[in-house]
Amino acid sequence: MSNGILQHPFLDLEARQNKQIFQYPGINLGTEHEEAHTQAESMLFGFWVFLMSDAIIFGMVFATYATLVSGTAGGPGPRELYHLGPVFIETMLLLASSFTFGMASVALKYKHPTSALVGWLLVTLVLGLAFLGFELNDFSTMFAAGGVPTRSGYLSAFFDLVPLHGLHVTAACIWLVCMLGQIAVHGLDTKTKLGLLRLALFWHFLDIVWIFIFSVVYLAGLA
Repeated sequence: MSNGILQHPFLDLEARQNKQIFQYPGINLGTEHEEAHTQAESMLFGFWVFLMSDAIIFGMVFATYATLVSGTAGGPGPRELYHLGPVFIETMLLLASSFTFGMASVALKYKHPTSALVGWLLVTLVLGLAFLGFELNDFSTMFAAGGVPTRSGYLSAFFDLVPLHGLHVTAACIWLVCMLGQIAVHGLDTKTKLGLLRLALFWHFLDIVWIFIFSVVYLAGLA
């Protein structure tokens, strides 16, 4: 398997000759990136702590939704408001963006041309924005059907949970634009590499949260 990776046409020749790259799987940079790799060891731990605190917030909002999902107060419920087709497309868009960000991480780690890294990041950004567009359209459709946050406890909980994730995705897209600007101005210096590593963790975290939303909110609501 390792020989197959070594012969990949997009790998930098110098990286291919350095077998140490296999000692740092995942999105870790490896010793080839020297300063950035050393700083990432402590900095990413701190970011993991931040993500865990964010996970607790989402956990509380999920618990609120689970408690209030039956409190429709005579208003429209999940079966009247949810449409699986658009939500499935949103899920595919977000999963695809996680894949493209993974490819960007590979391009960063193995020192592919900067244009390849920027290309994967741009595709990720487009997929993230498309996801937000579909989600806003879903909210608009729900509003037209009477599904506004003030209608019931269930809808208050729904618009507490799902838009919270959407706000996170919006923040991630803004962060990604900033990172592209940072690459354009400063190149792939240590700060840029560390920023991309943290953004990658944040992006994949949001994908995991969305899988829970898709399963707990939409699939369970339509079951």
